[in-house]
Amino acid sequence: MFVSLLALAVTMAAPPAKDPNDVRVMSYNVRYATAKDGENHWDKRKEFLAETILAFDPDLLGTQETIALQRDFLAQKLPGFGVLAAGRDDGKEAGEMMALFYKKDRFEKLDGGHFWLSETPDKVGSKGWDTSLPRMVTWVKLKDRKVASAPALVYFNTHFDHRGPTARVESAKLLRKKAAEMGKDCRVLITGDFNSGEGSAPYKALFGEQDGKPSPVVDTLRAFRPTADKEEGTATGFKASATVGARIDWIGVSRNWDVKDAAIDRTARDGRTPSDHFAVTAVLKLKAE
Repeated sequence: MFVSLLALAVTMAAPPAKDPNDVRVMSYNVRYATAKDGENHWDKRKEFLAETILAFDPDLLGTQETIALQRDFLAQKLPGFGVLAAGRDDGKEAGEMMALFYKKDRFEKLDGGHFWLSETPDKVGSKGWDTSLPRMVTWVKLKDRKVASAPALVYFNTHFDHRGPTARVESAKLLRKKAAEMGKDCRVLITGDFNSGEGSAPYKALFGEQDGKPSPVVDTLRAFRPTADKEEGTATGFKASATVGARIDWIGVSRNWDVKDAAIDRTARDGRTPSDHFAVTAVLKLKAE
């Protein structure tokens, strides 16, 4: 009886079987490669991180804290993917990138670009409010090659400031506004490291009601798993045991998606994780008319 119950638990916890029409999404803060991380330095963990990504097999991947050499390494490991990325300092190669990767056999790129999380979002490298560093959003508009009837997909990837509380709230408001405007008559997807936990002011600014109106996007993990768990922390410090704490990495989607699965990827080896964040994932399906 014990074995049967255990088997049932494992079956229930497993993600749904792959459906070719599903969209598999992964968001990953990969920890910038020049950090002095000793045994956890990028050169010692990059293959493990790439293997973790490939094991999930995303159709869409958003990475944060990605510098140019990391973008290029991941592009090499993901040869069937298109890549869109720009440095936050100059809009080119300088500074961390919010890199987007998309499977080219699944999606056709229609448009794409970047904006900065500031009062002047179109100004390259601009800083806003009480932010400590330039912060930005990279976005891409995609056509689904497999589901011809599906509306276009507008995908945003970002990383909010780690110090400025006002900047995080205002960044969430700006992102919500952009998602509503740019995602009109489309599907919307948002990934990122928000440096804010569930229930925080930035979380409410992005996902909560505003002037009595629901947000255009919902939190995939909470949509799939309505009751929060104390072990939903996503910042690890490279320790596999660091599961308690704030869930600061989110995947948000518009309401015309069904969330078939949402999870925190706890992949580890010898007690160490591939990055100082756990990846977060979602499996999505276009909602029936």
